[in-house]
Amino acid sequence: MPDPFETLADGDGDRAVESPAGDRGAIQTIERAAMILALFDQHTRTLSPAMVADRLGMNRTTAHRYLQSLQASGFLGQAYGPGPLVDQLSSLVSARQQILTVAPAILRKLSDQSGLTAVLSFLGRSGAVVTHVEEANAGTIVLTVRVGTVLELKAAQSRILLAFQSDPGVVSHLHSVLGGVEALQEQAELSLARRNRVAWADLDRVGLASVAAPVFGSRDIQAAVAVLGTTKMLCPSDASSHRVDLLRGAAEQISSMVTI
Repeated sequence: MPDPFETLADGDGDRAVESPAGDRGAIQTIERAAMILALFDQHTRTLSPAMVADRLGMNRTTAHRYLQSLQASGFLGQAYGPGPLVDQLSSLVSARQQILTVAPAILRKLSDQSGLTAVLSFLGRSGAVVTHVEEANAGTIVLTVRVGTVLELKAAQSRILLAFQSDPGVVSHLHSVLGGVEALQEQAELSLARRNRVAWADLDRVGLASVAAPVFGSRDIQAAVAVLGTTKMLCPSDASSHRVDLLRGAAEQISSMVTI
């Protein structure tokens, strides 16, 4: 199937956009698509070929083909208004903003009550991405992780985010880097996480442990909350421990405050 944005030009003098086979052509295509979507504002709820052509200085035929392609891709809907993909992305951003607003205070309380470092993560391209950290105040040694760290697939946060992922293609894509036996083992871990509603890390780091619980929106998992500690403080064989209960309670509290 040809790319919907391939060779968007006619003979009216508008400069041709090269096929995405070339890096420059791909960049030009993305730039133009972004410029078209950026035309939406509080006064502009729908687009038209004439409007796009006038505001962006391109001919109407090219503008019309871009609008059709954006509509086919889900960025635009009927009458060239915002489409379902834009709605999906807006919902995701809104949910994350809500979580980032309420989570710090809840994680601070979780850390204080558990004596462990509390972490908030979102799913990234290759695993959970650490977004907020509340370090434990008690003790002389602090276990922590840097904000922005991309965690391994076997990290507790990555596992819980994949365990409740509604799109199986996301899980398949991320697990494609694993060997056959390893992928089966991870599938078993995800099933266990769904049953227990917590996931434990398996990172081959002696003496350290972490456990994560899911944060949900109204329709899907949105984030993961985890605590980090030593195996003496956190142990998978004691999944009903007070610290795990505190973790579940914090995740549920954040979930109850997400309205998207």
